Amino acid sequence: MPVPKRKRSRARRDSRFANKGMAVATITQCAQCSASIMPHQACKECGFYKGRKVLRTKTERLVVRNSVRKKRVESTRKKERLEAKAQRATQE
Repeated sequence: MPVPKRKRSRARRDSRFANKGMAVATITQCAQCSASIMPHQACKECGFYKGRKVLRTKTERLVVRNSVRKKRVESTRKKERLEAKAQRATQE
């Protein structure tokens, strides 16, 4: 009967079973937008988790940012118009 020549170390022995517990990750679909998500995670597409809105999505941030920029541009244009009007009044 064959006999091992050397004792197998614990690390070498246990490394055989290191990957035994690995499993394929499950992927579910978001109830709101049907995007693929990991279970128990908030959806990155719509920002919902368990039927509640918990995240601001990128598109929502863009909408808010654009509206703020529009207001800022309008206010600066308004100031420029008022300044130009004041200059015309002082010239006359």
